[in-house]
Amino acid sequence: MNEFTPLLSTIGGILIGLAVAGLFFFNGRILGISNIAAELFGSDQAGRQWRFTFILGLLAGGGLLELFYPVALSVPSPSSIPVLVVAGLLVGYGTGMGRGCTSGHGICGISRLSPRSIVATLVFMASGMVTVYIANHLLGGSA
Repeated sequence: MNEFTPLLSTIGGILIGLAVAGLFFFNGRILGISNIAAELFGSDQAGRQWRFTFILGLLAGGGLLELFYPVALSVPSPSSIPVLVVAGLLVGYGTGMGRGCTSGHGICGISRLSPRSIVATLVFMASGMVTVYIANHLLGGSA
């Protein structure tokens, strides 16, 4: 599934925008998946229910996608499970260090014209580009 699909991409972008606007409008919260997940397991009980429901909705959305459009999730990862685990841990560490993830900074922060989020997103993108270059051209892999 490597072909460009502008209609599906547009629909996906609209749905993400509606989720961001809805959470902000109804809860006054910024949609940052890493913070929602981290605070779900934190000591504060106040917002646990909506966080749990939100994460459950993300998982249910993936399940529905697999059920109704299984080809969308059928492309296997070119990396091994240990590499994916290490990559996930590094992303989690970076998320904590950057005080937010790409969804929080890139979608919500930039839409609010937050200078911190704009800088963070530029750093995320540059880091990703450098990583792909190193993996593909210096290490001979295919990222």
